Amino acid sequence: MHTRPFRPLALSALLALSALLAASQLSLAANVYVSNEKDNTLSVIDSNSLKVVKTIAVGKRPRGLTLSKDGKSLYICASDDNTVQVLDLASGKISHNLPSGEDPEQFALAPDGKTLYIANENNNVVTMIDLASRRVSGQVDVGVEPEGMAVSPDGRWAVNTSETTNMVHWIDTASRKLVDNTLVDQRPRYARFSPDGKLLWVSSEVGGTVSVIDVASRKRLRTIRFAITGIPKDRIQPVGIRLTRDGRYAFVPLGPANHVAVIDARTYQPLKYLLVGRRVWHAEFSADEKQLWVTNGISNDVSLIDVDELKVLKSIPVGRYPWGVVVSGS
Repeated sequence: MHTRPFRPLALSALLALSALLAASQLSLAANVYVSNEKDNTLSVIDSNSLKVVKTIAVGKRPRGLTLSKDGKSLYICASDDNTVQVLDLASGKISHNLPSGEDPEQFALAPDGKTLYIANENNNVVTMIDLASRRVSGQVDVGVEPEGMAVSPDGRWAVNTSETTNMVHWIDTASRKLVDNTLVDQRPRYARFSPDGKLLWVSSEVGGTVSVIDVASRKRLRTIRFAITGIPKDRIQPVGIRLTRDGRYAFVPLGPANHVAVIDARTYQPLKYLLVGRRVWHAEFSADEKQLWVTNGISNDVSLIDVDELKVLKSIPVGRYPWGVVVSGS
């Protein structure tokens, strides 16, 4: 049997194909955007190199971040400028500002991408922005010091947490009226709907708990508490929340406890505590939920967590007082 020799041309073609595939993988790298409160900047981390590749000047005291529905723009709460800035991701430049009410801190985008719901801490309202016209389309009075915002997956509910009133406020998005309130523990900071929209998870910073609320009845079903060996109870202060799409895990940054809690989202039991940087604030998944990025406010860095292994992989220095984080791209 005659065997044809492997020709150099075939080898060079194979090498070229490998290089093309490698380049395509690099092109799919995500950018991680981090708001730095004290520097008035965004740090942009390349998810392949795990290095800051760009720093973008923005408004005063940037905090909450969220992507537009089409993924082309990034909305930024410039809290001390009383505005929401819109960053064009392709150019890396601010394209325009939106009216926001006083001291916007966190916001949530409606599922259809048309309305932005903003918590205004200083004047105790939720402001609604029509993104097409770039105008305020309504405001709803809520409790004292509103902070957390979330919109249900079906778009029916916009919820706000008020830090001083210690309540979750339920806004009917059709009527744009406040229709109910749910009492939670002290200083609720963040709210997150489960992917199926049946549950609402709310963190209470001073209370040291996470409440799990039944959306249908708007009643609290569970209260999750935390205990970390060697960490005083008053330093365990839950803030951000992220839930995996498969319903397996909840990740909760615990503030000055310097740990992220890993919770079994089915049994509501803490499984593990991951040591990260100092004063951990908020978190965001990569698109495939293999990675979780968390901001550490006082140590001025971002920690990268492997979700499958439940292990902290690396800390990446950013600007001063990193607060919010989003991931754009694959």
